[in-house]
This record gives sequence, structure tokens and C-alpha cells, in this order.
Amino acid sequence: MGSETAYVPIDVVRSFMVDVFVGLDVPPDDADVCADVLITSDLRGIESHGIGRLRMYYDRIRAGIQFPTTNFQVVRDQGATAVVDGGHGMGHVIGVRSMNMAIDKAKEYGLGSVAVRNSTHYGIAGYYVLMAIRRGMVGMTTTNARPSVAPTFGVEPLLGTNPITFGCPTDDAFPFVIDCASSITQRGKIEVLDREGKPTPKGWAIDSEGNPHTNTPALLTDLVAGAAALLPLGGAGESLGGHKGYGYATMAEILSAALQGGSHTKALLGWQGEKRVPYNLGHFFLAIDIAHFIEVDAFKKTAGDICRILRTSTKVRGQARIWTAGEKEYEAEKAARERGVPINHRLQKNIKEMQTQLGLQQYQFPF
Repeated sequence: MGSETAYVPIDVVRSFMVDVFVGLDVPPDDADVCADVLITSDLRGIESHGIGRLRMYYDRIRAGIQFPTTNFQVVRDQGATAVVDGGHGMGHVIGVRSMNMAIDKAKEYGLGSVAVRNSTHYGIAGYYVLMAIRRGMVGMTTTNARPSVAPTFGVEPLLGTNPITFGCPTDDAFPFVIDCASSITQRGKIEVLDREGKPTPKGWAIDSEGNPHTNTPALLTDLVAGAAALLPLGGAGESLGGHKGYGYATMAEILSAALQGGSHTKALLGWQGEKRVPYNLGHFFLAIDIAHFIEVDAFKKTAGDICRILRTSTKVRGQARIWTAGEKEYEAEKAARERGVPINHRLQKNIKEMQTQLGLQQYQFPF
């Protein structure tokens, strides 16, 4: 197998992911939803959460800690709010159904929010705010995750990478979407570095003594063992604002656990003694119907004006461009639709293994 990166057409990658999920007994309609969330990540240039994450879902389903059939239960439904139990099914399916509920409620009440417990990894959080944007709404979502981030002045991994994701329509060709972890980086990017054979940059993670941890393969092992931790946005200590990232991560943990009676911190490790168990993740979704506040076109113009003022402001010498959130992803999608999805040699191996094990020989990949 070669060491070169191969580029595979978007439709081929998406179709393969659908077939993998179906091969794992995910119902076809749900498999289509899961693949759509993953391919959206690849389209937007977020390699950590696209087909690069397919093997993670594959392994978890086969291990019995994530269920291919999603038992979506509405626990409480009152006016503009609802609580959902995902039954450890497919997080993407749970996320899409929950955000659709929030959108429907926002149409009626102006605001709609849904809190979820007992879910699984739901892919890029930005997918769900894009759902709201397409309906002329503002969208927000948070999720907790396996503990991997230490609190400020601590070394113990207790919080997940916990994104707080926001998106809204503008009158530009692309919406404003800020989709990022409340830590400096997230586990998926460490996995990408591992596939590329690269060290982890100094300042991203620490060992159990608080020293920088840059050995990528060892870091992935140590994160699972609780012997290392990622750092919150701002880094170690308070001098560069690490306490702010820590606070935002805690906010996401509360929204993803307290409203729904869900699990949090070490209860998300995925282990019960020596036994692997579901991760019990929680999410929170919020949709805001702009039309309840102001004409949608007026909102879009103001949001667009804000972004344009920022992008056309005075640049640092030597810098060619100022970006606003969502713009790079828009550019990445145009490129990905022409070039395809990059598949490096480590990911090629994972794909070939899944293809062989599921008998998906109809795919003739260029590797």
C-alpha cells in the first residue's frame, strides 16, 4: 500500500460510508443521515470528523457500546422545550431529530430548545446549526465528550473538548458558523497527527506532572489511561486566558448534563470497572426563529455588515486576509467538490479493512 495521499470523489466516499453503516445494521435512512454528517465534515475541511472518524463508529458498534438502531424517546415535551433520551443509538440521528424538534418549536414559539441524554458522538456540531440556518434561524448546540481536558491549574482530565457552536445566516454567500472545541485542540486532531506521523505541538497537552506532552501516539494512549490531558482554550494557567476556555467547557458540560439528568465528567469514560459501556453523552440544541424578532433579510444584512467590516479592517503587516468564521469552510467545500476527499495511507488501511470485513468489493479505490 502506498504512502501517498489519494483523493476520492465526494459521492464515492459518501456512498461507501452509507454502505458501511448499513453493513453494521444501521437502518438505511439512518445510515444516510450518519454519512451526510460525516461527509459534511470532509466538505468543510474538518478532516478529524469525516471519514477519518468512520472506523471509530465501526469499532464501537461492533463492540456493542453503540447501538445501530436508534431508540429515540421523548421524555418530556413542554411548549418550547423538550428532553430526549437517545438510548445509546447513533448520535448523528439523535442530533438531527433533536434539532428538527428545536426548529419546529422555534417556528411556533420563537425559541426552541431540546436537551439530550444517553447519546453518542454526533459528529461536527456545525452540522446542526447549519440545519437551523437553512430554515432562516439562528442555531446553537453544545455537547459533552469523554474526559480529556484538565481544569485550569489541574492535571486530571475531567471535561470533554465540549464545543459551544453558533451559526446564523448572512447576506454573504456563506453563513457565519463558529464550530470549535473549548480546548486548544480536540482528540480528533491528535488522531490526524498520528495518522500523519507528526508530533503534537507544544502547549496543546500536558502529562500527569503538568509538563508538555508532544509524543502523539503516547498521548493518545495516555489520554485513554487518564495519564495526560488536553489544555483549555488559552492554555495552561490564567495569564493567556486558560481559565476562560475552562469556564466555557464547564458551561457546555452543564448544558449537556444538568437539564436532562444526564451523565458528566468521569461518568463519560465508557468503562464500568473492566467492562466497556456506552459513553452516555449529552447534547443541547437551541433554535431561534429570526422572524419572531425582525425581518430575516434585515438580520442577514446586519450580520453580513458585521462580518464585512471585520474582514476589510486593517491587516497585520504580511497578512493577506482577515477571515470570519465559516468563510474558510465555504472555500474548503468548493475545493473538495472539485478535488475529492484526501485519504492518507493510514486512513487507506482502515478503509480497506472495513471494506474487506463487510464485503464491499464494489468499490475500486485508487489505493
